[in-house]
Amino acid sequence: MRELVVLSGKGGSGKTSVISAFAAMPGKKILCDADVDAADLHLILNPEILETHDFVSGNTAVIIPETCTECGRCRELCRFSAIDEQFRVDPLDCEGCGVCVHFCPENAIDFPENTCGQWFLSDTRFGPMAHARLGIAEENSGKLVALVRRQAEKLAEEKGIDLILTDGPPGVGCPVIASLGGASAALIVSEPTVSGIHDMKRVVELCDFFGIPAWLAINKFDLNLAQTERIETYGKEKGAKLIGRIPFDPTFTKAMVQGLSVQEYDPDGTAAAAVSEIWKTLEEALMSLPAKL
Repeated sequence: MRELVVLSGKGGSGKTSVISAFAAMPGKKILCDADVDAADLHLILNPEILETHDFVSGNTAVIIPETCTECGRCRELCRFSAIDEQFRVDPLDCEGCGVCVHFCPENAIDFPENTCGQWFLSDTRFGPMAHARLGIAEENSGKLVALVRRQAEKLAEEKGIDLILTDGPPGVGCPVIASLGGASAALIVSEPTVSGIHDMKRVVELCDFFGIPAWLAINKFDLNLAQTERIETYGKEKGAKLIGRIPFDPTFTKAMVQGLSVQEYDPDGTAAAAVSEIWKTLEEALMSLPAKL
């Protein structure tokens, strides 16, 4: 089994459009949307949800009024000022550290787990998909990313499919690290802008730190050829091989509005042709890598 994680460093570079086009290519694959904070792959793939599960993570303190003697120990120890003078816990301020629970002399504080979101197993027109939705302003997105990837691996094992395509989160934070761990390779979709290059460099460095082979694809490369050359030069210096260029093409947006991949919307267009060439190169490169254990 091999897993390709598609990253970008910044939002809006086109990674979801690219991975949806990959999904439309011939061959069996498991699809995984690991961008749980702002999942949008489902907007193109229109999955039929087969299973829905709650994502439970972290805790919030709740004081039991009938048992509390208002001794003030919890307020004294809470570093986050989450307990008011009426001995009520503000769930927005509570960090779930558990200090108040541990030191309460009357055992008057419950510590229930939080339901932070949901994760799903679905069918799409391109194959099975694991994806999730994190609740608004909820934390622990890295844990949810890891959970969704584990579910994608289980699907691959159950169905005997050797390839997982994962749509990763933007940036270089905890969710991105969680999406990279144990992956076979990363495809970094960059764009020829100052911010695109800056964030692309951070992702290349992150992949290098974790020993994940990284390849580069430049989206909208013809908007600024000088910046495109900078990306290619940097990739050569850091060992991130350029695997293809995609021209600027409004077809991507038109396809997205229709809920389609660019391969379905305009299979004979220049954008679809560029993505097809990248996919052919990727397939060969992936097969040369060792399979995940």
